[in-house]
Amino acid sequence: MNVWSDTGAVLPRAFYRRDPLVLAPLLLNKVLVCRHDGRAGRIVEVEAYHGSDDPAAHSYRGKTRRNAVMFGPVGHLYVYFTYGMHWCGNVVCGDDGNGWAVLIRALQPVAGLDLMYAARSRAKNDRQLCNGPARLAQAMSINGAQDGGDLVNGDAYVLVDDGTPAPKRPVQTTRIGLSKAAEYPWRWYVADSPYISKK
Repeated sequence: MNVWSDTGAVLPRAFYRRDPLVLAPLLLNKVLVCRHDGRAGRIVEVEAYHGSDDPAAHSYRGKTRRNAVMFGPVGHLYVYFTYGMHWCGNVVCGDDGNGWAVLIRALQPVAGLDLMYAARSRAKNDRQLCNGPARLAQAMSINGAQDGGDLVNGDAYVLVDDGTPAPKRPVQTTRIGLSKAAEYPWRWYVADSPYISKK
Protein backbone atom coordinates (compact mmCIF):
# COMPACT_ATOMS: atom_id res chain seq x y z
CA MET A 1 0.00 0.00 0.00
CA ASN A 2 1.30 3.46 -0.88
CA VAL A 3 1.20 5.37 2.40
CA TRP A 4 1.70 9.09 1.84
CA SER A 5 3.55 9.57 5.12
CA ASP A 6 6.37 7.46 3.67
CA THR A 7 7.10 10.26 1.18
CA GLY A 8 7.21 13.15 3.64
CA ALA A 9 7.95 14.15 7.22
CA VAL A 10 5.23 13.95 9.86
CA LEU A 11 4.93 17.42 11.40
CA PRO A 12 6.52 17.56 14.87
CA ARG A 13 4.71 18.67 18.02
CA ALA A 14 6.62 21.96 18.02
CA PHE A 15 5.02 22.92 14.69
CA TYR A 16 1.64 23.24 16.45
CA ARG A 17 2.90 25.47 19.28
CA ARG A 18 1.78 28.60 17.47
CA ASP A 19 -1.08 31.05 17.70
CA PRO A 20 -3.84 29.79 15.37
CA LEU A 21 -3.66 33.04 13.40
CA VAL A 22 -0.05 32.15 12.59
CA LEU A 23 -0.50 28.39 12.23
CA ALA A 24 -3.58 28.44 9.99
CA PRO A 25 -1.93 29.75 6.79
CA LEU A 26 1.14 27.56 7.47
CA LEU A 27 -1.10 24.47 7.34
CA LEU A 28 -1.97 25.18 3.71
CA ASN A 29 -0.41 22.55 1.40
CA LYS A 30 0.33 20.17 4.27
CA VAL A 31 -1.11 16.69 3.72
CA LEU A 32 -3.63 14.94 5.98
CA VAL A 33 -3.03 11.18 5.83
CA CYS A 34 -5.08 8.23 7.06
CA ARG A 35 -2.49 5.68 8.12
CA HIS A 36 -4.97 2.78 7.99
CA ASP A 37 -5.57 2.88 4.25
CA GLY A 38 -3.43 5.62 2.65
CA ARG A 39 -6.21 8.12 1.95
CA ALA A 40 -4.66 11.57 1.77
CA GLY A 41 -5.59 15.15 0.96
CA ARG A 42 -3.65 18.39 0.67
CA ILE A 43 -5.04 21.17 2.89
CA VAL A 44 -6.27 24.06 0.75
CA GLU A 45 -8.57 25.94 3.16
CA VAL A 46 -8.53 26.61 6.92
CA GLU A 47 -10.14 28.75 9.62
CA ALA A 48 -8.63 29.85 12.94
CA TYR A 49 -10.48 29.80 16.29
CA HIS A 50 -8.97 31.81 19.13
CA GLY A 51 -10.38 30.56 22.44
CA SER A 52 -11.60 33.11 24.97
CA ASP A 53 -10.93 35.98 22.51
CA ASP A 54 -13.28 34.51 19.92
CA PRO A 55 -17.08 34.30 20.47
CA ALA A 56 -17.31 31.75 17.63
CA ALA A 57 -14.87 29.31 19.26
CA HIS A 58 -16.29 26.30 21.08
CA SER A 59 -13.79 27.10 23.86
CA TYR A 60 -14.95 30.71 24.30
CA ARG A 61 -16.75 30.08 27.60
CA GLY A 62 -14.18 27.66 29.00
CA LYS A 63 -13.53 23.95 29.16
CA THR A 64 -16.39 21.45 28.95
CA ARG A 65 -16.64 17.74 28.28
CA ARG A 66 -17.41 18.46 24.62
CA ASN A 67 -14.48 20.80 23.92
CA ALA A 68 -11.88 19.39 26.35
CA VAL A 69 -9.52 18.31 23.55
CA MET A 70 -9.16 21.96 22.45
CA PHE A 71 -7.31 22.72 25.68
CA GLY A 72 -4.40 20.41 24.91
CA PRO A 73 -2.14 18.71 24.40
CA VAL A 74 -1.44 20.39 21.06
CA GLY A 75 -1.04 18.47 17.81
CA HIS A 76 -4.21 16.48 18.37
CA LEU A 77 -7.50 16.32 16.47
CA TYR A 78 -10.54 18.04 17.94
CA VAL A 79 -13.58 16.48 16.24
CA TYR A 80 -17.08 17.77 16.84
CA PHE A 81 -20.60 16.99 15.61
CA THR A 82 -22.63 19.80 14.07
CA TYR A 83 -26.21 20.29 12.84
CA GLY A 84 -27.00 16.83 14.18
CA MET A 85 -25.47 15.19 11.11
CA HIS A 86 -21.89 16.25 10.29
CA TRP A 87 -18.42 15.76 11.78
CA CYS A 88 -15.68 18.40 11.47
CA GLY A 89 -11.96 18.08 12.23
CA ASN A 90 -9.70 20.69 13.83
CA VAL A 91 -6.01 20.87 14.69
CA VAL A 92 -5.34 21.83 18.34
CA CYS A 93 -2.56 24.42 18.65
CA GLY A 94 -0.86 27.05 20.84
CA ASP A 95 -0.04 26.03 24.38
CA ASP A 96 -1.91 23.60 26.58
CA GLY A 97 -4.86 25.39 28.13
CA ASN A 98 -5.36 28.00 25.38
CA GLY A 99 -8.41 26.39 23.79
CA TRP A 100 -7.09 27.25 20.32
CA ALA A 101 -7.66 25.30 17.12
CA VAL A 102 -7.66 25.50 13.33
CA LEU A 103 -10.57 24.03 11.40
CA ILE A 104 -9.58 22.10 8.28
CA ARG A 105 -12.15 23.35 5.76
CA ALA A 106 -11.12 21.71 2.48
CA LEU A 107 -8.67 19.23 0.98
CA GLN A 108 -7.39 18.50 -2.50
CA PRO A 109 -7.57 14.69 -2.73
CA VAL A 110 -4.19 13.17 -3.55
CA ALA A 111 -4.41 9.45 -2.69
CA GLY A 112 -7.06 6.83 -2.00
CA LEU A 113 -9.72 8.54 -4.12
CA ASP A 114 -11.54 5.25 -4.67
CA LEU A 115 -12.05 4.97 -0.92
CA MET A 116 -13.16 8.59 -0.72
CA TYR A 117 -15.79 8.02 -3.41
CA ALA A 118 -16.98 4.93 -1.53
CA ALA A 119 -17.41 7.07 1.59
CA ARG A 120 -19.02 9.97 -0.33
CA SER A 121 -21.34 8.42 -2.88
CA ARG A 122 -22.96 11.80 -3.63
CA ALA A 123 -19.72 13.32 -4.94
CA LYS A 124 -19.88 13.72 -8.72
CA ASN A 125 -16.22 14.61 -9.24
CA ASP A 126 -12.91 14.92 -7.38
CA ARG A 127 -13.61 18.54 -6.44
CA GLN A 128 -16.75 17.57 -4.51
CA LEU A 129 -15.02 14.92 -2.41
CA CYS A 130 -13.49 17.24 0.21
CA ASN A 131 -14.64 20.83 -0.53
CA GLY A 132 -16.03 21.57 2.91
CA PRO A 133 -15.28 20.48 6.49
CA ALA A 134 -18.14 17.97 6.71
CA ARG A 135 -17.42 16.55 3.26
CA LEU A 136 -13.74 16.01 3.94
CA ALA A 137 -14.53 14.38 7.28
CA GLN A 138 -16.86 11.99 5.49
CA ALA A 139 -14.38 11.31 2.67
CA MET A 140 -11.56 10.65 5.16
CA SER A 141 -13.82 8.73 7.61
CA ILE A 142 -13.19 11.20 10.43
CA ASN A 143 -15.80 10.95 13.19
CA GLY A 144 -16.17 11.15 16.94
CA ALA A 145 -13.95 8.13 17.46
CA GLN A 146 -11.00 10.27 16.32
CA ASP A 147 -11.63 13.11 18.79
CA GLY A 148 -8.33 13.55 20.63
CA GLY A 149 -6.34 11.56 18.08
CA ASP A 150 -2.62 12.33 18.03
CA LEU A 151 -1.51 13.85 14.72
CA VAL A 152 2.18 13.37 15.59
CA ASN A 153 2.52 9.87 17.03
CA GLY A 154 -0.94 8.50 16.34
CA ASP A 155 -1.77 5.39 14.35
CA ALA A 156 -4.86 6.85 12.65
CA TYR A 157 -4.26 10.32 11.12
CA VAL A 158 -1.10 12.40 10.74
CA LEU A 159 -0.20 15.69 9.07
CA VAL A 160 2.73 15.49 6.67
CA ASP A 161 5.05 17.99 4.99
CA ASP A 162 5.85 16.55 1.57
CA GLY A 163 8.02 19.49 0.56
CA THR A 164 5.26 21.63 -0.96
CA PRO A 165 5.59 25.07 0.67
CA ALA A 166 2.69 27.03 2.07
CA PRO A 167 1.60 29.71 -0.42
CA LYS A 168 3.37 33.04 0.01
CA ARG A 169 0.14 34.94 -0.62
CA PRO A 170 -2.85 32.89 0.49
CA VAL A 171 -6.26 34.49 0.16
CA GLN A 172 -7.50 35.78 3.53
CA THR A 173 -11.23 36.35 4.13
CA THR A 174 -13.85 36.34 6.84
CA ARG A 175 -15.03 32.99 8.16
CA ILE A 176 -18.06 31.15 6.77
CA GLY A 177 -21.41 30.13 8.25
CA LEU A 178 -21.07 31.80 11.64
CA SER A 179 -23.60 33.78 13.64
CA LYS A 180 -20.95 35.27 15.96
CA ALA A 181 -17.65 36.97 15.08
CA ALA A 182 -18.41 36.43 11.40
CA GLU A 183 -16.50 39.60 10.59
CA TYR A 184 -13.15 38.22 11.81
CA PRO A 185 -10.84 37.70 8.79
CA TRP A 186 -9.54 34.37 10.05
CA ARG A 187 -10.04 32.15 7.00
CA TRP A 188 -7.26 31.38 4.52
CA TYR A 189 -7.19 29.39 1.31
CA VAL A 190 -4.91 28.57 -1.60
CA ALA A 191 -5.58 31.08 -4.38
CA ASP A 192 -7.15 29.59 -7.52
CA SER A 193 -7.60 26.16 -5.95
CA PRO A 194 -10.73 24.50 -7.39
CA TYR A 195 -11.03 22.38 -4.24
CA ILE A 196 -11.99 25.06 -1.70
CA SER A 197 -15.50 25.21 -0.26
CA LYS A 198 -16.40 28.71 -1.40
CA LYS A 199 -14.74 31.68 -3.08
